[in-house]
Amino acid sequence: MVMRFEWRTSLCAADFPATAYEALRLRVADHTPFNNLGWLCAAEQALDEDQRLHILFGWEAEQLLLCLPLVASRERFAGVPFRVLHHLGYPMADRLALLSLLGSEDMHKALVLIRKHLPHALLQLNELSEPAGEESALTEWMARSSTAERRLSCRVPVHLISDADHQEISGDPRYKLRRARKRIAACDAQVRRITPDALSMPTILEALQEVEAVSWKGDEGVGIFATERSCRWMQSAFTALADQGLVRVVTLELNGRCISYRLGLLEQGRLYDYNLAFLPQYADLGSGRVLLEEWIRWGLDEHWRWIDASRVSLENSSHQLHERMTGQLEHWRWSFYSWRPSGLLLGLGLRLWHHVKPALQKWRAPRAGHSTAANTSEIQPATPSNTPGLSPRRAS
Repeated sequence: MVMRFEWRTSLCAADFPATAYEALRLRVADHTPFNNLGWLCAAEQALDEDQRLHILFGWEAEQLLLCLPLVASRERFAGVPFRVLHHLGYPMADRLALLSLLGSEDMHKALVLIRKHLPHALLQLNELSEPAGEESALTEWMARSSTAERRLSCRVPVHLISDADHQEISGDPRYKLRRARKRIAACDAQVRRITPDALSMPTILEALQEVEAVSWKGDEGVGIFATERSCRWMQSAFTALADQGLVRVVTLELNGRCISYRLGLLEQGRLYDYNLAFLPQYADLGSGRVLLEEWIRWGLDEHWRWIDASRVSLENSSHQLHERMTGQLEHWRWSFYSWRPSGLLLGLGLRLWHHVKPALQKWRAPRAGHSTAANTSEIQPATPSNTPGLSPRRAS
């Protein structure tokens, strides 16, 4: 059957095929809450004035087999502006699935349409998860780009909830957890579980925002509420997801005031630990570890299957789930450089950087006092006949 492609400019329009979208999303096994239409509509509403949304649909009869929402904007590299495409949700989406059930031939057609409709230097898809043992549909695009890179973003620790979690964790983490509980009990703080709905979510987010604002994340401007744009996005996204029963919060409260929290999204029995913060004056309580333990206990009570750190740094991650992890999931960043002069130039710059980088790291290592671990990436140069290899590999 012939594939029919279609462009749209909004996920929030009244005539958006939400039913067909949801059917596609559920058919893609590794979909996440960040593929949820509520999250993406919030992302669309938070776009800057210079960003434009373009959504490519692929239909087979009445069945939707592709939905790729792309945001076009200009980014500067070495001070020079280039047109770049990102998946809607970047950079706040922690893990995404590519919502595509197309074969390689139709994926090639999709790439041709994207380049024709949205001329660009770089198409970059961040934080994509991939089913183990399966070749990605994006492999086809690597062979048809002037330069392409598949780069590891992070290895996320995950914890499979089991009967063993009814017992105390062993080793050093046990004593850290016991000490944290004693400190919390001594100041009479209380752990609380919250399942917000659409009405209560804005008030809860306001309390969480107050904690983040005075935490180190607020000081460094790296939190989820760091900008006016991200605040709007979080308010809209979490209210929409809470309306679907997908939001969970665990807090530590002292005299009715939130002093520490973990904010998560729950779907298909998997809890994504999205964000946490604590008041600096209570840093020595060790509340993060206690609240992580509360996630696991909640999971036991309600039969969740997994607790995930939804995103971590590639190197030197301090996420406490590393102490409890039973496995890891990999996130990948795919970069496709076009055959336009701007894409060729950026691709050349990338290849030059990867030639220079090892020597630069070697030169810096003695001065830093340690060797820098080599990154894991696969770069394909401008030879369209190449068949790209996909070896493991990248940051937070």
